[in-house]
Amino acid sequence: MPRPTAAQFAYGSCTVIFSTLAMLLLSRTSSGPGVALIAVAALALGLLVAMTVPLPRTRAVTAAPAHRGAADRGPVPVRAAARVSAGAGETTRGRAA
Repeated sequence: MPRPTAAQFAYGSCTVIFSTLAMLLLSRTSSGPGVALIAVAALALGLLVAMTVPLPRTRAVTAAPAHRGAADRGPVPVRAAARVSAGAGETTRGRAA
């Protein structure tokens, strides 16, 4: 499991503090169990917010090839291919004559 970032800590902490204050003020509770329930709910909400903060993306580093292979080269023009194939059928004697 990756470690939480500073942004996750900040968002989670602010959520816990502000949601606790808001729920205590809105509910007007003064009993011990009510305050404990609000505190647990605020902690759960803060944890949810902290876990949903997007993590920074890491870039995949790819090494550039040292040389270009045959597959990386462009297509061979038709004329050059025709010249090579026409010359391959001749023998040394046929060219001299």
